[in-house]
Amino acid sequence: MGPQASKSYPGQRLVRPAGPKAERARQEIDYGRRGTAGYVFGALQPATGAAFTQTCERRTTVNRVDFLSAVERWIDPAVERVHAVLDNLNIHSAPDVLLFSLLHPRWEFVFQPKYAAYLNLIEPWWQVRRSLALKGRRFEAWCEIEYAITRATAYWNDHRQPFIWGRRRRHRPSRRLGIAAVPKLTLI
Repeated sequence: MGPQASKSYPGQRLVRPAGPKAERARQEIDYGRRGTAGYVFGALQPATGAAFTQTCERRTTVNRVDFLSAVERWIDPAVERVHAVLDNLNIHSAPDVLLFSLLHPRWEFVFQPKYAAYLNLIEPWWQVRRSLALKGRRFEAWCEIEYAITRATAYWNDHRQPFIWGRRRRHRPSRRLGIAAVPKLTLI
């Protein structure tokens, strides 16, 4: 999901107007980061809809290898091949990560081309996760974000279904009958 930080947008208190004119009270401007930012790593099994997330305070190669090891334990041992589709972030191709792939032969890392960001199919899933965990909420500390992401992952896994990329069905136009369709006729 990338870097996430505890941010607060609305102010803490109302600002009273200074003059005798009747003006509306306004919200104090308060926009800023609270504490440290952190990172969220995630894995998705599209066929089942199962999700796994892990939060960490820094995006390092060590954290990435720890995440891959946790995913290795999370995935069913009966699965023969694990295809990890990755973008070209530097920690995705670090030597320790490549050593992980040598130690775990069932893993195959597939890097998307640099010029084809639209092929990153995980982004719609992150958008749904972001709306479940973070949208419209105010966080004062990184631990609150971690808790929200953990709860969103649990909710997602409790209501999981196969994840299908593309527009939702309700947004697709209804199919219209073509020329070969029999017209509605009324005989008199």
